[in-house]
Amino acid sequence: MRHPAGSTGPGSPEAAPRIAEAPTGAAASEPWYRALNRKQWNALFASNLGWLFDGYETYALILTVGIALRQLLEPAMYSQIPFYAGLVIALTLLGWGVGGLLGGILTDYIGRKRMMMLAILAYSLTTGLSAFAWNWESFVALRFIVGLAMGSEWATGTAMTAELWPDQHRGKGAGLMQCGLGMGFFAASLVWLFMSQTGEHAWRYMYLLGVLPGLATLWMRRGVPESEHWERVNESRKEIRARQRDGVALDEREQKLSRFTLVDLFSVPALRRRTIIAVLMSLTTTLGWWGISTWVPPYIGSVAVQTGLSAARWASFAGMAYNVGAIAGYIGLGFMADAFGRKRITFLFFGMAFAMTPVLFMWTHDIGLLLVVSAVTGFFSLGQYTWMPTWLPELFPTRMRGTAIAFCFNVPRLLAWSGPLVAGTLISRFDGYGHAAVTVGFIYLLGLSLTPFLPETNGKRLPEDV
Repeated sequence: MRHPAGSTGPGSPEAAPRIAEAPTGAAASEPWYRALNRKQWNALFASNLGWLFDGYETYALILTVGIALRQLLEPAMYSQIPFYAGLVIALTLLGWGVGGLLGGILTDYIGRKRMMMLAILAYSLTTGLSAFAWNWESFVALRFIVGLAMGSEWATGTAMTAELWPDQHRGKGAGLMQCGLGMGFFAASLVWLFMSQTGEHAWRYMYLLGVLPGLATLWMRRGVPESEHWERVNESRKEIRARQRDGVALDEREQKLSRFTLVDLFSVPALRRRTIIAVLMSLTTTLGWWGISTWVPPYIGSVAVQTGLSAARWASFAGMAYNVGAIAGYIGLGFMADAFGRKRITFLFFGMAFAMTPVLFMWTHDIGLLLVVSAVTGFFSLGQYTWMPTWLPELFPTRMRGTAIAFCFNVPRLLAWSGPLVAGTLISRFDGYGHAAVTVGFIYLLGLSLTPFLPETNGKRLPEDV
């Protein structure tokens, strides 16, 4: 069935069902969560679960990379473990960026639900394979493959949650989804607290446990709905392909839908400008985390050793404290963004992350107080990530939403993958963590300067066409 320009056929802005406006009267006094139905909760749960698994896989690497390399490297190379650890993390990040970009494009063409299931299956299997590394080269290669598989999950879950949740609560949904990463980090820290006592192969057991998330796809097949936003666009794409085969001229809207999403993203000046700004802001968050915060556990472990305490145990404590703060930050940013706006709260989190970096790595020396400071730092530096699932889906139309948010989220990984490598080199050169962390921390000034240039979208409907 064909629909001329200006019609209300499937995929047209006019055909999109109205999402409930902000509640008024008696409805306004009801708790926010009563506005949600079971499908919306299931979509959030699936997205949160997928991101939780990503978090476990990622933090398991951060916690175990030093121990794994001590077994996989020759003793003469032990002094260079920070460099090799940075290399492993950096290549995982590089793989994440490449895989994430591909996954974001695919989710616009094969669907949010199907792409999420494929992503979870892929990184579950590849993480398990990491347990069988036999030298440092094989370990690096396997972790790169894990990164490729992990990268595609986030954009899929973000698009799904944004498209199913109501406008006035989208930030809350984004925060509750994003906190899955911190929950996964916390779970990895907790598991490692006990697993680290199981002997020389403890790090291998951590990766073998990473196979378990694949079981979640059994529930997702029946329990998770597909996005109606995507289904409408997909139906329109099918109709447009049929019209193209028939040689029918396409109107402007149909031409947009017929373009490859990555090309379409840079064809519209307004979207191109938003993309460039968002990529640089995402680079700030990404480099801040991978270049600074990944060193929190080993840093606090090194402080513990100086006082005669166990490095592995206190690194686990540090990971748990940091991620308790991060979970609160993920959720807090989403709720605050709904209450005070995306722009104001994102600016606050960039500024506080910048301020807390020297407090943690240079000005706090008591081992107990370090755990408190790491929790506060986690609230702002890792909790900061929620600005992306909250704000990015509201900046781009449905036809390219997965591609756009994947591009903004993952391209910085192609730029920032060297961050851990540079940080590892700086730590070796400065013979300590403090100056290296503060040097990398100046990246937060980039985010602070760019945040005012994105449009405020709080409470507005998702764009169907731009």
